[in-house]
Amino acid sequence: MKDILPDSRQRYIHTPKKMIHTPGGAWVPFYCANCGRESGSCPVENMTFMFYLCNKCAETHGAIAGVMLMPDEVFFEKIKQEQMATYGRYLSEQELRAVVEADASPLATLLKQGR
Repeated sequence: MKDILPDSRQRYIHTPKKMIHTPGGAWVPFYCANCGRESGSCPVENMTFMFYLCNKCAETHGAIAGVMLMPDEVFFEKIKQEQMATYGRYLSEQELRAVVEADASPLATLLKQGR
């Protein structure tokens, strides 16, 4: 029997304040699949699934078999290092979107495989 992980995105938006609207589209909150703590936002468009464990729960319960587990700090540090190595500075949100849309660099790969 396959293990099925729960989706960490908020399913229903009861209050419009919870949904964030940006020029790039709408974002909804996501929560730790174990403790339920609100942990950030993810785009609504082109997002079909998201499983998330906060750092505390990941440390407490350990790695899930067959799933890559990377602390947020490690992921964000990799993004920073790649930006500095390639561009010599940190990119703006609009510039990061353009990098992902171009899909022709190691930074785009990191951003797409990331959170």
